[in-house]
Amino acid sequence: MTTAPGGREGRTTTRDEVERAHLVDPTDHTWSIARASVSPGLGDLARRFWIPVWDVPSGRDSEQQVLQYPVCLIVVSNTYARFYGVVPGLSRSVLSGRGWAVGLMLQPAAGHLLTRAPVREMTDRFVDLSSLATIDGAALAGGVREAMGADPESPAAQAEARDLVEAALAHLLPVDEEGLLVNAIVEDVETSPELLRVDDLCARFDVSERTLQRLLHKRIGLGPKWLIRRRRLQEAADRLRDSDADLAGIAAELGYADQAHFTRDFRLATGLTPGEFAGRFR
Repeated sequence: MTTAPGGREGRTTTRDEVERAHLVDPTDHTWSIARASVSPGLGDLARRFWIPVWDVPSGRDSEQQVLQYPVCLIVVSNTYARFYGVVPGLSRSVLSGRGWAVGLMLQPAAGHLLTRAPVREMTDRFVDLSSLATIDGAALAGGVREAMGADPESPAAQAEARDLVEAALAHLLPVDEEGLLVNAIVEDVETSPELLRVDDLCARFDVSERTLQRLLHKRIGLGPKWLIRRRRLQEAADRLRDSDADLAGIAAELGYADQAHFTRDFRLATGLTPGEFAGRFR
């Protein structure tokens, strides 16, 4: 388990604890975040947990910005319990006061298993967990709040909350063959920086572009071009944290025609130029 930058005063953090998708502001010390893997048997259904705890002074807000991964999310907090579809742009959430949340990043296959509908219907949307017919969202939210209520930073409380979430999802296993295929496709895109073209992705999995489009829209809600672009932007955000980051070199390594194209793409996605984002870490 790790605690990411943004952790409370007095905590030490390392670069390895940063998720590349999270556009952190290293000067914001109002929150901490713990991360934990899911149980091995749940690996086809979910990726990992993140558990933020925050204490934002009165009159202030802390905006969190994320280039979300191509997966749906389950989030139970002290005030809400939601199922989130994939956000194609920049995901923003505002922290205020004191609070906590237990979040689970699902696998690409899982959204359809929970909604029993094409996940494109959930793109850029969220619903209350209680609206899903596949789990008892109200009972899950109540159990997690009971576990976390006394001390949300307690490792034992967080472990109990994670166990409750996993138990609520276990009946969805085993994941179907189509789901396993889309898990593999997304993993390949996320771990293959040399993959820049949709037709190359189709060739790797011996599927037509039309079939790939249909599969991804059903299971994650967005298409293969978005998937490749999002991975490039996340990789860029990660590399820009380095003190010696070279913008032209990053652009070339990520397959952009030139630095201007890279700058435009990054600014459209995040609202910041690469230089402005890199400046946060100088």
